[in-house]
Amino acid sequence: MEKKKKKLNHQHHQQTPRFAWRYGLLLFSVLTISSTAQSFHYADALTKSLLYFESQRSGRLPYNQRVSWRDHSGLTDGLEQGVDLVGGYYDAGDHVKFGLPMAFTVTMLSWGVIEFRDQIADAGELEHALEAIKWGTDYFIKAHTSPNVLWAEVGDGDTDHYCWQRPEDMTTSRQAYRIDEKNPGSDLAGETAAAMAAASIAFKKTNPHYSHLLLHHAQQLFEFGDQFRGKYDGSVEMVKNYYASVSGYMDELLWAALWLYEATDNEGYLKYVVNKAHCFGGIGWAITEFSWDVKFAGIQIMASKLLEKEKHKQHAHILKQYRSKAEYYLCSCLNKNNASNNIERTPAGLLYIRQWNNMQYVSTAAFLLTVYSDFLRNSNNHLHCPAGTLDHEEILNFAKSQGHWLGDLIVKTISWTKEIIICRLRPAHTIQHH
Repeated sequence: MEKKKKKLNHQHHQQTPRFAWRYGLLLFSVLTISSTAQSFHYADALTKSLLYFESQRSGRLPYNQRVSWRDHSGLTDGLEQGVDLVGGYYDAGDHVKFGLPMAFTVTMLSWGVIEFRDQIADAGELEHALEAIKWGTDYFIKAHTSPNVLWAEVGDGDTDHYCWQRPEDMTTSRQAYRIDEKNPGSDLAGETAAAMAAASIAFKKTNPHYSHLLLHHAQQLFEFGDQFRGKYDGSVEMVKNYYASVSGYMDELLWAALWLYEATDNEGYLKYVVNKAHCFGGIGWAITEFSWDVKFAGIQIMASKLLEKEKHKQHAHILKQYRSKAEYYLCSCLNKNNASNNIERTPAGLLYIRQWNNMQYVSTAAFLLTVYSDFLRNSNNHLHCPAGTLDHEEILNFAKSQGHWLGDLIVKTISWTKEIIICRLRPAHTIQHH
């Protein structure tokens, strides 16, 4: 299994991941860490991260759009295929709508609201956070045109990269691509199901009708992905240069089942996670990253928390194995595994997982560390690693240290982006930025 893990990580190094609009998720993750450190303005960063999502909106913008320099765009998306695919989010500086990373971001936004709803509300941003989630899930509802059809992508990355335009003025291809029974995509269907199931929890109290609608779509998508198995990049080949599914689809199916269990309390979904724990890699993969492609660490963290409930004792044998793998991930972040199994760090202490877009892995690590720190505090437990035992405060402090790195990057990036905007206003110096 260790060899398989190394092979997976090697394959990821061969990709050229994009500086996707998950940057907004990076900002959002900083806020879930803490609201106590006065030297870092977490609430202000949360506000700006949610503004970032508004700037990435595609479609007909609402009356309360706060990013006033954006306007309606992509209003004919899906027209050639006879479907309404208007809406959703653009990816990075592109005008392409990629389903897999978009769905993962909505899942994580929803998880953030579920875990830290009160803190986000105290910052005055709960309504905006829910709006960011809903902008994504409204699009997923449109894209799920029948039980076994999900539209995976709108636009073409190759032609898009040759043209530097505002989305309001774009002239590039708006071709749409889908997965269905003959062209499966269990990873995409599973991640979209997870996003809609998690979002259904986030909306359950404030918008129960919408919550129920999301859950209905999530259940259909999970059944579709599970029954017609295959990787989505085998059906939509043009995504291979941008968001190839290196990890396969088994993690997304486990991830979707676990979120559906959280949303429904239906024992059947938990049994799926338990019964397929070994054959789908849930308790076999010891992973040192959590990302739009690789969901195992998130699955393992969520499954670990189930152990504390009495009704799950019958599954304790498997859930303990999930916890063991979750702790491997956490200990690797904290430099408490055996030396060769820890995540590398920069000389100044930043987690270093990958050359390209490293900060997405830092933000997801900070998020999972924070979630588990809260879990340990509430259950009065400790994290036992090969190189030592840590309490919840030590874990949270490390997560905060990574969050401070992210905050510092934000400040520098804002300054750098101003220079990009200035260049963009000069035709002779136009560049494309990702």
